[in-house]
Amino acid sequence: MVVSVKSSDTPDLLSLLSVFMAVAASQAEQITALKDENTALKALVFGSRSERTTVILQGQLDLEFGDLGPPPEPANDAPAQAPVTASPQRERRQARRNLGRLPLHLPRIDEIIEPRHTACPCCAGALHRIGEEIAEALDAVPAILRVRRTIRPKYACRACEDGVVQAPARARPISGGMVTTALLASVAVWKFSWSMPLSRQVSMLAGHGVHLDRSTLGRWMKKAAWWLRPLYERLLVVVHRADRIFCDETSLPVRRPGLKRTHKAQFWAHVMDDRPWGGPSPPAVVYIHADGRSHREIETQLADWQGLLQVDGYAVYKKLAHPDRTGGPITLAFCLAHARRKFVEVHQQTSSPIAADIIRRFAAIYAIEGRIRGKSAEERRA
Repeated sequence: MVVSVKSSDTPDLLSLLSVFMAVAASQAEQITALKDENTALKALVFGSRSERTTVILQGQLDLEFGDLGPPPEPANDAPAQAPVTASPQRERRQARRNLGRLPLHLPRIDEIIEPRHTACPCCAGALHRIGEEIAEALDAVPAILRVRRTIRPKYACRACEDGVVQAPARARPISGGMVTTALLASVAVWKFSWSMPLSRQVSMLAGHGVHLDRSTLGRWMKKAAWWLRPLYERLLVVVHRADRIFCDETSLPVRRPGLKRTHKAQFWAHVMDDRPWGGPSPPAVVYIHADGRSHREIETQLADWQGLLQVDGYAVYKKLAHPDRTGGPITLAFCLAHARRKFVEVHQQTSSPIAADIIRRFAAIYAIEGRIRGKSAEERRA
């Protein structure tokens, strides 16, 4: 098919072509920006959980402790795009395995295997024990359900009518319940430490011939929380007595009564831990449940506390540093990994030498922290 074009239509086609080319160029820029954003999101979602192992510059900047040299020299008049030399490889740590040396705190069950004959095959004389070989294997005893019976004998006087004596019954964690403290603690540990839901535990108990409803185990957990509440409140007081604490929040889906959908609640973590640098405070963490993550919520939790607060880049924490705060001054220490992440994004998108130099300085700080961690670990072992 042949299309004829008049000379008078040429300006219109040229203008239309220029419009198409501009649109194509704009879409190409948008595609490039989306690709960069997709790459950054993949690095944040699927990358290593510890940002110190993220390789930023090509072939270097592995931020494992001990693999970095002294801090870099100040920038001179070298070209802006000068190549970066790779840092020396650190010595690989020995893997922590239990090959041939099982934990000493585990109980040992000895099984002695004697030879079938203890007479000398040459002269038929008695053999004497000159040594032994010991081989250890990790064993397990399956969970055993049992019934604990409490027997309280009654004693009466043959000469009197009202002289009946009987020991009082011991208190149970749930009044009128048929569960011991040991089973109550086991269900709580399985659920909250090993992430085993109550429905699965019901199936496990049914395998032993004990058929319970999931709501029964739910009531058990409510009662266990009631018993542990004084300990929780005491632990919260101990954490808030520290001069340095760490705060962070994470979302938690909660189902409210009468609603079919879940509500997005929050778990706020209040932590004190001086172990990384050998400080005096013991490690402790308390979780506070809240409906939201607003400034009013964290202000209520820290109403009477003052000191050094380590946080991430969430904006609501900045309002706590107001000089006229009622509860006292709070000094904010922001997360170094979050700050480093911004320079990582800039370097990945622009290959900026300034961002690369700042990342090196972060590496030097991590190296100092690594030496502190190693020294405190040696002191604890000593």
